[in-house]
Amino acid sequence: MWSNSATPRVTWQGVPLGTGAETARRAPLGEERYSSRSETGMRGESSGKGRAGLPAVSPRDLRHLAPTLVHAAGGDAHAVKTVGLETGRYANPSHEEHRNDVRHGHNPASVQQIIISRSSRSSCMSEAQKTAGRQDAGPSTVTGVDRFFRITERGSTFGREIRGGFATFFTMAYILVLNPLILGSAKDKSGEQLDPVQLTTATALVAAVMTIVMGVGGNLPLALAAGLGLNAVVAFQLAPLMSWDDAMGLIVLEGLLICVLVVTGLREAVMHAIPQQLKQAISVGIGLFIALIGFVDAGFVTRIPDAANTTVPVQLGSTGTLAGWPMLVFCVGVLLTIGLLARKVRGAILVSIVTMTVVALAVNALADVETWGLTTPEWPDTIVDAPDFGLLGQFSLFGAFGQVGVVTVVLLVFTLILSDFFDTMGTVVGVSAEAGLLDEDGKVPGLGKVLLIDGAAAVAGGAASASSATSYIESAAGVGEGARTGFANLVTGSLFGLALFLTPLLTIVPLQAAAPALVAVGFLMMTQVKHIDWDRYEIAVPAFLTIAVMPFTYSITNGIGAGFLAYVLIKTVLGRAKEVHWLLWGTSALFLVYFAIDPIEQLLGV
Repeated sequence: MWSNSATPRVTWQGVPLGTGAETARRAPLGEERYSSRSETGMRGESSGKGRAGLPAVSPRDLRHLAPTLVHAAGGDAHAVKTVGLETGRYANPSHEEHRNDVRHGHNPASVQQIIISRSSRSSCMSEAQKTAGRQDAGPSTVTGVDRFFRITERGSTFGREIRGGFATFFTMAYILVLNPLILGSAKDKSGEQLDPVQLTTATALVAAVMTIVMGVGGNLPLALAAGLGLNAVVAFQLAPLMSWDDAMGLIVLEGLLICVLVVTGLREAVMHAIPQQLKQAISVGIGLFIALIGFVDAGFVTRIPDAANTTVPVQLGSTGTLAGWPMLVFCVGVLLTIGLLARKVRGAILVSIVTMTVVALAVNALADVETWGLTTPEWPDTIVDAPDFGLLGQFSLFGAFGQVGVVTVVLLVFTLILSDFFDTMGTVVGVSAEAGLLDEDGKVPGLGKVLLIDGAAAVAGGAASASSATSYIESAAGVGEGARTGFANLVTGSLFGLALFLTPLLTIVPLQAAAPALVAVGFLMMTQVKHIDWDRYEIAVPAFLTIAVMPFTYSITNGIGAGFLAYVLIKTVLGRAKEVHWLLWGTSALFLVYFAIDPIEQLLGV
């Protein structure tokens, strides 16, 4: 692709692309024709001779051009680095100048650049010399699987996808223990309890199937499993009012209604109506939330008992100090993960999880450890265990109406839908943003399919009596390992499938060994805070509330709701209510009902 001259040139579909200026005039790569300001365009770094112009392209064209550039770089996707919007007038896409340019047909995103490092470009030229006369041939190393999942196109490799799939599984494998513990500890209206072994089977089966479906159908590195929070609602709010079959029937009904919202386009429209910087705030909030989950799971942060009449709700460790071997494993794990990330070691997160699991096994064998929490790192007596599918299909779709009445059912389903709806929205946006998969408008690729699969997962979870399944923010751990496509889901889903038979072996990873990955991923997601304009109150205040409320209330939905309400209120106070999308008005009204659900239930007598 590169010529032997000092100035690199690229051919695209047989058409030689010249310098930025002449390409801007011809605009051969897309439908748009750029104004003179886009002539800075895309630049390549000339070896020893400064910069030489390459064509100006839009991010949409950039996605199609990426495989060509990767091939030119000798198959090394890392030799091609996409740099974000330059600082300046287009750094904030919400500015009025941006809107004016879009209105007049200009493409402000065309200031994106591709930078090819000097050393990488030297190897590119060497490769070009070796393959002279075969420049128009397609990449020979790209397989059908690669093309289907767009692995090379997204700058990933099979190795990174596999490592990412493992990392995601190990950071969310706790659900195989926690979901049966939560659902199995509760009793329904008649005092019946669910069997823990059957719950483990149902949890693993739903996670395996729906994670793979998301990978193939949605092509995002987004794993699914029974949702924490939602399972607590089922166990402690629904089950005491009705039978387990009726409670799971409500979950199926909720999932079906979510699918209807997706098919009608309403769910996707709501996500597109959210301002870009609020989406970034959601990602940052999720980053802090997932870091807090890591600290809490490891016992580094604990709740102070209310009986002590304290004003501080949490503390360091269980007694205000760090004590015990499990805590040492966690702290060393955090330091190890940070050090590996700083050194840019491949597979840093996965290496940390595996290493600290081995350390935990040794510590547990040699030291006197009182408790590790949910999972004890000890070699199991048996590796293989037969699954029990007894809970599959045990649900009643409309049984709850006869148990508690129509009004109560409507309020319960409304709460479930709102929580599932916005938890998923925040997770999808946050993980996609961290993976660099959002397009120039901040939209998730293939969003409609992703949301439909997520709705189907809720149906599957209820039908299997595993509670509503949803997208997991722990998927960001896989993204931190380099996962960028749904191929990573095949790995994660396969491991959940193995867990049907190898549950004793795959659950030896203690939370203290897996939690450091969540802390590290929290840091990675936190870096997006730099894109928020903190000088504009109509963005800064909603962004702050979104970021703060998520970890402080342990809920993604609560953070999104607080941000939406603040955004609508401030826009109205500033006399700019017309700038708020009508879907945000409607969603904010629903959140108002959501936050005021208790007094509303009291007024209605339910």
